[in-house]
Amino acid sequence: MFLVPVNRRSSELSRLFDDTFDQFFNAATPSTEAFSPALDVTESPQSWTVKLDLPGVSKEDVKIAIDGRQISVEAQVRKDDERKEGDRVVYRERTVSRFARSFTLPADVDQTESAAKLDSGVLTLTLSKKRASQASQIAVN
Repeated sequence: MFLVPVNRRSSELSRLFDDTFDQFFNAATPSTEAFSPALDVTESPQSWTVKLDLPGVSKEDVKIAIDGRQISVEAQVRKDDERKEGDRVVYRERTVSRFARSFTLPADVDQTESAAKLDSGVLTLTLSKKRASQASQIAVN
């Protein structure tokens, strides 16, 4: 059996813990601030591959915008009310979370050839490089 001696210091520590818990308990409000997800970018001759961490996000809640070289990703996680009838929420930290990240690539992206896949909380964007338009030449007569 393990006994913890009770003294004035442990009492102060206990009170500090209780005060901290109460502070967070009373101030628990949903945050509207968006988190900036971590990302990795790799390049091949034909495309860029971008991987972003979006834990808990479903594919229906992801929005991707491509405007030339500018890429914007937004996502939202919704925590459904998982209570059983008769249960009362005592404390809640899991609320709505938002993710947002924008970045610029060195060249324009071909939207028609690009793709996105969400698997196990990782969004993988395969962004095809826009091919240079074929220059036409005119023969001089």
